[in-house]
Amino acid sequence: MCGILGVCLTDSAECASPLLAEGLTVLQHRGQDAAGIVTCGPHGKLYQRKGNGMVSDVFRDETLLMGLLGCMGISHVRYPTAGSSANAEAQPFYVNAPYGISLAHNGNLVNAPTLKRFLDAVEHRHINTDSDSELLLNIFAAALQKTGKSRTNADDLFTACKSIYTQCVGAYACVAMIAGFGIIAFRDPHGIRPLVYGRKKSRTGGYDYAFASESVALNFLGFDEFWDVLPGQAVLVQRKNQDEQKDPIIRQVYPALAYAPDIFEYVYFARPDSVMDGINVHHSRLAMGVSLGKSVVQKLESMGLSRDDVDVVIPVPDTSRNSALKLANEFGWTYSEGFVKNRYIFRTFIMREQSTRIKSVRRKLSPMPSEFANKNVLIVDDSIVRGTTSREIVRMAREAGAAKVYFASAAPPVRYRHIYGIDLADDRELVAFGKSEYEVADIIEADAVIYQSLPNLVEACRSINPNIKEFEDGVFSGKYITEVPKGYFGHLEEVREFNAHQKAIGVEFHAPDDIALYNYRGC
Repeated sequence: MCGILGVCLTDSAECASPLLAEGLTVLQHRGQDAAGIVTCGPHGKLYQRKGNGMVSDVFRDETLLMGLLGCMGISHVRYPTAGSSANAEAQPFYVNAPYGISLAHNGNLVNAPTLKRFLDAVEHRHINTDSDSELLLNIFAAALQKTGKSRTNADDLFTACKSIYTQCVGAYACVAMIAGFGIIAFRDPHGIRPLVYGRKKSRTGGYDYAFASESVALNFLGFDEFWDVLPGQAVLVQRKNQDEQKDPIIRQVYPALAYAPDIFEYVYFARPDSVMDGINVHHSRLAMGVSLGKSVVQKLESMGLSRDDVDVVIPVPDTSRNSALKLANEFGWTYSEGFVKNRYIFRTFIMREQSTRIKSVRRKLSPMPSEFANKNVLIVDDSIVRGTTSREIVRMAREAGAAKVYFASAAPPVRYRHIYGIDLADDRELVAFGKSEYEVADIIEADAVIYQSLPNLVEACRSINPNIKEFEDGVFSGKYITEVPKGYFGHLEEVREFNAHQKAIGVEFHAPDDIALYNYRGC
């Protein structure tokens, strides 16, 4: 899970970097490990700033943005999967041949080892990191290099995109910038990871264009029209001359093999004020609340209880608020904000170490005893993954005086790895793996656990846009939308074990100065 953003402005006197930085703050929830921007200035010169940390850390003062010249650029916020957290893996990535190309990627390739061997043995291209995003960039660049041309054109770029579709397996939503030429965005043929593009009137006439992981970033930047990049589709915005753009070229580069967005986007990852693939995230979560409420009533009845045995519904802020509020209103329960959230703690779900997650839950959430004391509490969360966060929340509720604690999940049991860009680690670390809801309730120390059913979750999302017929739901069903190469899971574990060992023996991942393009003004 990462966030990507690209901007191409009509007026060459305007600077894209402030828009890119502001847009990244809106996408910060999609990645907190690293951030980066690459812009293209006069004469095709590229300017870059990237590094580990939040957007506010990497771009800590305006002078850093002032040095990123040009009216065109791409940017990225990073959440690592199986790779390391080295500064060298911060995106966008860059290759100088051919033409000078930068690329930012959201997703994960499941045939990365095969691609790396191919690039080494056949294309003779050096891969400097463990990131599959660098593999994507080099597959793209190698295809362009074969044209042998001193200058590229639209057809060459679409042909290079097709080489990605024919060789890369997995999830990818990408924006790539070709120095002095334009920006091309493309999405995998299953449409797993989200990608939207939009336009707004330029102050000099014509249109400015932008690409983003979520529509909310485009809205924030003033882009008032937007569309989804469809599976297998590429969209090219190119500079015609110094102060003019051509209209975007939209091409179906590869046949859509499915239209199956990752359903976890709607459960947890995306902001509620986003619209992706025609599905309003807020409305989908309201629908999840209604169906989850029905499951809660059925569970209570199976326990010989009634809905009157729930005194209050309390969400775990922030993602579950929409579902919890709708659930409470629909079934006549009292809704209360029983947890106060510390806004300065990162999302605990995407923290890699379990001990860090446990400590951070206590730092992030503080219960208000008056909302728990002597009450039967229904706590609603977006999902239950490893169970460590859920158990700490249940313990805090009991410490605050709750008589009974029922725990409801807006998502079905998470029993399988997520292989398309979110690191859920080994199946054995997932609390629901091989366990019933009763066993999960014992582990998280709740009086009962109520899960959303997978059919109800799918229907909650489809009710907003019936044109989406299926979703990537392998994290719940174990059935992945793409083929998974033999030995891939073993490869993931080898990478994780290597990185864990390096950290345990004190190997420093952060080189003093990674190989990168640091030619922004004032460096």
